[in-house]
Amino acid sequence: MGTARRQTDLGLRPESGRKSDPEEIAFPGRRSFLGVLLGVGTVTMGALLSVPLARFTLYPLFARTTETKWSDLGAVKEFSSITSPVKRLVTVERLDGWRENVSEQAVYVNRSGSGHLRVLSTICPHLGCSVSWHEDRRLFICPCHGGVFAPDGTLISGPPPRSMDALNTKTEDGTLKVEYQYFRKLVPTKVLIG
Repeated sequence: MGTARRQTDLGLRPESGRKSDPEEIAFPGRRSFLGVLLGVGTVTMGALLSVPLARFTLYPLFARTTETKWSDLGAVKEFSSITSPVKRLVTVERLDGWRENVSEQAVYVNRSGSGHLRVLSTICPHLGCSVSWHEDRRLFICPCHGGVFAPDGTLISGPPPRSMDALNTKTEDGTLKVEYQYFRKLVPTKVLIG
């Protein structure tokens, strides 16, 4: 009873004795309206700010790799009398995010056992070092970890898990063309990555 008397002395009425106003129930006050407005604004801003995060997270699922283009290596006549691998440079265009990179990659043109022209990538399938041809030993040798390959690209010894990667070739109007591609390293089978 002491609490009720103090509230009365201060000019406050106890809640139990207060009558409710029907207009007050139907129309919430300014504080309620501002609370709802603040909540809606917060949810809207959170949704807008999460769009770039969602795009960043889902980008690898929907990204398209750059289409590989065919590059000229030279006239087929130039390679008709080769007895050992010939090194040529190929211009490669790649899309890296939103930027296009143009680089030159080396390839070796050689004859297969059946006499057809074959193009080998110089990238070692072990860790990606550049394999070079040694005419004196008639072998491809990787300078990084000692991988040794036969003239046709077959693995002879060393840590590489597979032979050198052969690239797709075609002949158009007497010109040898190659489709330069990148393959996964450290796996026993050739897996295309771009």
